[in-house]
Amino acid sequence: METQGKEARAETGTQQGAQSYAQPGAHVGAQQVKERVAVIGAGLMGHGVAQVFAVAGHQVILQDVRPEGLDPAVESVRRNLAFLAARGVGDEAAVEATVARITTTADMEEAAAAADFVVECVFEDMGLKQEIFRVLDACAPREAVLATNTSVMSITQIASRAEHRERIVGTHFWNPPYLIPLVEVVRGADTSYATMERALSILTAAGKHAVRVEKDVPGFVANRLQHALWREAISIVERGIADAATVDECIRYGFGLRLPRLAPLETADMVGLDLTLSIHEYLLPHLEASPEPSPLLRERVAAGDLGFKSGRGFQEWTPEAIRASREGLLEYLVGVVKNLDIATAPTESAAPGNNHTKE
Repeated sequence: METQGKEARAETGTQQGAQSYAQPGAHVGAQQVKERVAVIGAGLMGHGVAQVFAVAGHQVILQDVRPEGLDPAVESVRRNLAFLAARGVGDEAAVEATVARITTTADMEEAAAAADFVVECVFEDMGLKQEIFRVLDACAPREAVLATNTSVMSITQIASRAEHRERIVGTHFWNPPYLIPLVEVVRGADTSYATMERALSILTAAGKHAVRVEKDVPGFVANRLQHALWREAISIVERGIADAATVDECIRYGFGLRLPRLAPLETADMVGLDLTLSIHEYLLPHLEASPEPSPLLRERVAAGDLGFKSGRGFQEWTPEAIRASREGLLEYLVGVVKNLDIATAPTESAAPGNNHTKE
């Protein structure tokens, strides 16, 4: 039985953890018909999104205008799956069968021609995205859902050059998409109810925690929350209240520990809305409320202090520290995924006869 959201998880009582979330062969039943998925853009997010759907048993065609980037993208999927299998998430024997579900092309029209679900994962350039969706709308099957993985941009604007805007929807995956469950499904001004429902269904069946965002606003939900926190964190450093390391420690060893289990609005209900109101009446006038980026942030960028890219940002970063940060994040996320409880379909690999790889 495929995942159908929180209600279905409660009804079935099926909780099989990370083995069913990220392992090759998960969600694949011999009698199931899986949508053909096209992923436009084979970069960091694109190959990760392709991996998500290949693991879930879909035939995936991964497209990029740079043909030389396609083989490395597929190899990255193979490495990701081997990395997970080595840590007890998935079956190493199923890695090659999963990778075989991904074919590649440099031709966007070819990628979209037989797709049921298309996910655009190119970089954040409005003009480029608008042109891509104009082309996709003209060449993809009429019933196909066209999704953009933009993290902050307007779905309505992205869809504006397409004729059939009702089938265009936002699907914001988080990096790395094969480890972070959340996908924000965002309704544009013209997105139909049927498109929203189909996108939510496909993503949920693929093992993602898909949530409905009903208004097309910059940053959607999660990035608005994230950057509100970043704005205050930078302001604290800028005002000399604490240094950058201390700010991060206050989150990492304080309220950040409980966020996965006790998020802000549940916390407000727990402590009482009367107390929350009292705190806000006192505290909110003292918090950062500027609609402009921090002057400190602008100064650091102007000086070339870009963070990991340059070895210095709000803190100093050696190559060893950068590597430790990145590797530590992956290991942490794998540990989180292994402890997730997710209702899934049977975990056997797809039967050979069910592989409809485009020749």
